[in-house]
Amino acid sequence: MHSGIIKIIKNLIFFSIVILLEHCYSSVITSTWLAENSSKKNIKKVLVLAIDNNKDRSIRVKLENHLVNDLTKRGIEASSSIEKYGPLFLSGLKESEALNKIKGQGFDAVLTVVLLDKEKEKHYIPSKITYTPYSMYYSRFWGYYSTVYERVYEPGYYTENTNYFWESNLYDLSDKSLIYSAQTKSFDPNNLETLADEYGKIISNNLFKKGILH
Repeated sequence: MHSGIIKIIKNLIFFSIVILLEHCYSSVITSTWLAENSSKKNIKKVLVLAIDNNKDRSIRVKLENHLVNDLTKRGIEASSSIEKYGPLFLSGLKESEALNKIKGQGFDAVLTVVLLDKEKEKHYIPSKITYTPYSMYYSRFWGYYSTVYERVYEPGYYTENTNYFWESNLYDLSDKSLIYSAQTKSFDPNNLETLADEYGKIISNNLFKKGILH
């Protein structure tokens, strides 16, 4: 078989798997924006920067690490800002100083992640009775008793879900321009590890799908 056809088949299989996985995620991209000629950028080295002023830096570490790992698997040289420079490396710096510090390490772009909002939703799950209506037995005591006894009663209850709204921006350091932005909603993820894992995958996949990274 021709090598070009094999490559096309492999790409189709890969993107089919990506689409299948995206539909299994609790996180989804709700909107994206691309700058003109963004696909013509030659970005090879990316600094991942999660912006979070929370004293607990665990979510920042997880988000950066998962994004770095997913980008690295796709051939992009990526680094976590917190591992490369520490948690407060931009504190007190002017714009020129910060850019020189980052560009001095050979980075072409910065991929930022920020939590825009977090909301809790409360849902009521109504009570439910299920039974097998053998009406022919209702006229006899035992038939009625055994039918009613088999009923299953599930009382109503409230559930509370937490939804996270994220934004990721990719900035080209050569001219400091924004070339990509994506907003994402995470529907009540099981835990922070799952949230970070899913987020890294859908953002990195989308950057390649849109042709920003290649």
